[in-house]
Amino acid sequence: MIQDAILNIRKRIIGACSKINQDPDSITIVAVTKGRTAGQIKESITAGITDIGENRVQEALIKYNAMRTTPCAQRIKWHMVGHLQTNKVKEAVKLFDLIHSVDSIRLAKEIDKESAKINKIQEVLIEIKTSAEATKFGLKSDEALKVIKEIADLKNINIKGLMTIAPLVDNPEKTRPYFRILRELRDKINALRVTSYELRVLSMGMTDDFEVAIEEGANMIRIGRAIFEG
Repeated sequence: MIQDAILNIRKRIIGACSKINQDPDSITIVAVTKGRTAGQIKESITAGITDIGENRVQEALIKYNAMRTTPCAQRIKWHMVGHLQTNKVKEAVKLFDLIHSVDSIRLAKEIDKESAKINKIQEVLIEIKTSAEATKFGLKSDEALKVIKEIADLKNINIKGLMTIAPLVDNPEKTRPYFRILRELRDKINALRVTSYELRVLSMGMTDDFEVAIEEGANMIRIGRAIFEG
């Protein structure tokens, strides 16, 4: 079932990419495995998934330990896609290849400090709040340039790009403006050379709206239900 679901997602990615003349192979699927079993993770990896996303550090640690003795362990890239609390950073930098949810200078400095202790350059995405929803985390667009410039100066952090979560809506088309805000912000950061390197990753789009996200420039999508529930 998981293999069929992933094949269907890849077909939908091809369809979305064809509309904007984008290479489907440039889209990274992060399988969000919150509440899923190690067996389901193995099945998704057998079906070609290499990127696994977790919302909580403790749950990720259990699955990481379960997977690290398997033949596919070396192929897995671990993503922190949920909100990260500063008191969980020490464990997070030991585990995750990419942290999607850096939303403050305070958190970035903690990541930088803990990464330095283990001689790691931690790859991160800066989370941007593109909607007015009170429940969403992230930097506001109008403060992003200043904060990103300060974070980019930290020695043990490498900013790969930006992330956002669109609001829940009844029609995926309604998410388009929120994804466009993120793409335009990324382009502005690069044009103004806010960082000394180009930001390339746009992590946006989930089960209900990933096709619209791709059309607006996403090259990393976070998929849970569509993989594990069909």
